[in-house]
Amino acid sequence: MNKFLPEWKDILFLDIETASLEADFGQLPERLQEEWTKKEKHILGPESEHQAGDLFFQKAGIYAEFGKVICIGVGYFHIDPNSDKVEFRTKSFSEDSEQETLAGFAALLSKKKWTLCAHNGKEFDFPYLCRRLLVNKIPLPEPLQIAGKKPWEIRHLDTMELWRFGDYKHYTRLELLAAIFDIPTSKEGIDGSQVNETYYLKGDVETIRKYCLRDVWVTAQIYLAMQAYQNVSELVWVDTDKQEE
Repeated sequence: MNKFLPEWKDILFLDIETASLEADFGQLPERLQEEWTKKEKHILGPESEHQAGDLFFQKAGIYAEFGKVICIGVGYFHIDPNSDKVEFRTKSFSEDSEQETLAGFAALLSKKKWTLCAHNGKEFDFPYLCRRLLVNKIPLPEPLQIAGKKPWEIRHLDTMELWRFGDYKHYTRLELLAAIFDIPTSKEGIDGSQVNETYYLKGDVETIRKYCLRDVWVTAQIYLAMQAYQNVSELVWVDTDKQEE
């Protein structure tokens, strides 16, 4: 398939970066400390010898109840009407507060009937966003409202699920798919395991933002590769955040 299909312009590719709710376990409200202690026992086993909160800084960010969204990267395809060249335009949301970050993202979702696409999005990004939106008292935007909908009414795509081809036991990292499709890596500077440290210990949100958008760009290229689109290498990535500076 060589032709760029018009419906691909309606896909909003996204990736989120998350961190623990607080920099230190002791800063959590008492009730959440109790719940995290139970979570740790479940992770490590009841016989494990450890201090309460030992895993908090390392693991809490992957759980929406104990973590928060610190950056949302999005991207979509745009066809230049003058040249017919395809651009991939990205934007990030990474405000001082999680509520502001989520509110900006929710506002974008309300502007168009998007189909959402992320790598492992159905098991991580989409449910995590829904939970944190509600915790922050923000109504779920229409593309994230799945309750009561039939499967074919839910406009969610997941590049990891697409690669499974029905094999539900198969987990494939984004980086591995990038490697087999000969797409440049997004793992420059930091990887996911370093986000909490980069956020709390270094205060370097810009590095996290760039890492998040690179993942979005890679996800979009992988999606097109899965559609047998043969001109992926000719796509132009435009970071609209830089244009606004």
